[in-house]
Amino acid sequence: MRVELNKNEKEFSFDAHQFDDYLNSIIHEWLLTLTALCFTLVPIFFLLDYFIMPEHLIARFGIYRLVSTVLALAQYFIVRNSKPGPSSYYHGYFASINVGGAIALMTVDLGGFNSSYYAGLNLVIVGVNLLLPWKAIHSAANSFIIIFMYVFLNLASKQPYEFSILANNLFFLCSMAIIAVSINHLRHRLVKKEFDLLVELKKARDAIWSEMELAKRIQTALLPYKEKVKDYEIAATMLPAIEVGGDYYDIIETPSGDKWVAMGDVSGHGVDSGLIMMMAQTSIVSLVNNSKDCKPSTVLESVNSVLRENISRLGSDHYMTMMALHFKDGEMTFAGKHQDLIIYRSALNKTEVIPSTGTWLGIADNIGKYLTDRSVKVQENDVIVLFTDGITEATNRSGEMYGQGRLEQELNQYADLPVGKLLEKIISDVQEFQEVQMDDMTLVVIKKSSGRSFTVAGG
Repeated sequence: MRVELNKNEKEFSFDAHQFDDYLNSIIHEWLLTLTALCFTLVPIFFLLDYFIMPEHLIARFGIYRLVSTVLALAQYFIVRNSKPGPSSYYHGYFASINVGGAIALMTVDLGGFNSSYYAGLNLVIVGVNLLLPWKAIHSAANSFIIIFMYVFLNLASKQPYEFSILANNLFFLCSMAIIAVSINHLRHRLVKKEFDLLVELKKARDAIWSEMELAKRIQTALLPYKEKVKDYEIAATMLPAIEVGGDYYDIIETPSGDKWVAMGDVSGHGVDSGLIMMMAQTSIVSLVNNSKDCKPSTVLESVNSVLRENISRLGSDHYMTMMALHFKDGEMTFAGKHQDLIIYRSALNKTEVIPSTGTWLGIADNIGKYLTDRSVKVQENDVIVLFTDGITEATNRSGEMYGQGRLEQELNQYADLPVGKLLEKIISDVQEFQEVQMDDMTLVVIKKSSGRSFTVAGG
């Protein structure tokens, strides 16, 4: 188990019973700082030795510090290339023995217990124990080792000393050890609380993402799949972003033979946007299947009534862009405010853009006066492209949007391809252009054919 750094955030990957693993990872990470301080500060202090120490001791102290620096540097690379674990604790002890031992040897050369150079051991006690958030028992043991080395080496040298000076030195060393142990005990408790909070946060995040994934599966499962549409080849796909989105499309052929295509986009993201999308879909399917020869404007007006009521119940301020298209006798009748319609005119070998007019759904009660049914002829091999803003607003690394112009160029260049291949080509071009997908991308390609039935290609 490990803690991985993902950009500026720490990706938490531990369960509740893995606190020891979590603590090991923190200790291991801070060991890099500790060992780096050791191989940086130890040689720097030699400059102080050069100016204040007796001349005959400078070479010896230089050797002490050189050996200690080399050991600290080697330890740094070992820690850097190893994984967190129980052995991480040994590195903390070794750092204390390495630097603390060198200082203890220097006190021996400077007169034993009578030397004030023992004060450097306080820095070791503080530095090691406060950088490593281990348990208080480890802080106590580490401090004891440092003090023991000081006492043992100086007693072994059998140099004369005054007991009052030894008592004074031990008093300050032990006091510093007690302070370090107390602070470390508090830090360890804080780390444990942090771990518990992270575990609870992870549980909440996992629960939310589980619900979000379920909502996304429901959302995509409700999209049309392998519908038969007479006289038209249709390919469609919706690529959800990370969150549950509000993109919507539907392809409907009613029992009476009416052919409908609808496309919309709910503002915002999240579960409530997905719910509103599903409300719109249910309303449209119910209406066109039970009403013969109804107009697109009538369909949208009815859907708006349903959305207004349900959005109010949700307590949200979402709205929805939507366009409904009805195909009959070589003519397409449409209404609603959404992205522009792009039509490739096969006979003219060029694209035509038809702006959508009307108003959004869900923002006002009576929108009938804003909706107008418009009709255009659809000739054989003409290609109609419907899309959501996730396509045209896809952004590259420099902040430039894909734009409707590029979409028109792609359609004009590849309009002779089968609709499935054309759709794949456009989606591939958008994905190569954008840096990160930030919004749902929905694309529907409709091609007028010569009276045959075709299977809708879903993505």
